[in-house]
Amino acid sequence: MAETFSKNPDEPQSALAEAAGLRWLREASDAVAEVVSADEHQITTTRVAPVRPTAEAAREAGRELARIHLAGAEAFGSPPPGWDGPNYIGTQTQECTPAHSWGEFYADQRVLPFAEKAQRVGNLSADGLETVRRACALIREHRWDVSPARVHGDLWSGNLLFGEQGAVMIDPAAHGGHPETDLAMLALFGAPHLAEIRAGYAEVNPLPGGWLTHTPIHQLHPLAVHAASHGPSYGDALVDAARETLEILG
Repeated sequence: MAETFSKNPDEPQSALAEAAGLRWLREASDAVAEVVSADEHQITTTRVAPVRPTAEAAREAGRELARIHLAGAEAFGSPPPGWDGPNYIGTQTQECTPAHSWGEFYADQRVLPFAEKAQRVGNLSADGLETVRRACALIREHRWDVSPARVHGDLWSGNLLFGEQGAVMIDPAAHGGHPETDLAMLALFGAPHLAEIRAGYAEVNPLPGGWLTHTPIHQLHPLAVHAASHGPSYGDALVDAARETLEILG
């Protein structure tokens, strides 16, 4: 029998929310941690014994991420099917209300709530928040030619493990979103062999030419999350990404 790993998050129903996300993502790929059991207080998954990531393992991780995205979602912002409890990114709650427009969903449910919290706790200036708001206005207005993807939602390098079996994704904030958001978060927090991950992804789900120019837009959410909880340096980085967004979409 495979070894298991258990944790007991403090946030209400967080274990069940995580389990719902993992099961939904795993419908599309085995490169997602398997849920052994979950209740309101504990989640148990198969354990990943870490090994040094290789270029080929990273490329395969990209292929598997593309397969997950292509499995689709009902709408932007839709939670895993059947899950109507709270949704989290890390320890912070975030809204998951289905929307027709990715721009409106992303601005109103992902970026602004955390940016506003960051300003309230003193990690983002009032002028900085105004810059983020102007960037979000352009995001809402832009016409995004994309269908809802089944996204991990919190795919920083610490949630992409490499074991003997290959890449394994853990700790999702799964929802219907934009596929480039997962790739942007991997870039933001320094995933190993990032070029190979992107190359593997492109083998399965090629993205439009020039897609990398939109990376700062997709990094607004994780930067806002960190600005709300990890300090003012992330508030500065959030404003920088918002300014880049204004240049890209303006």
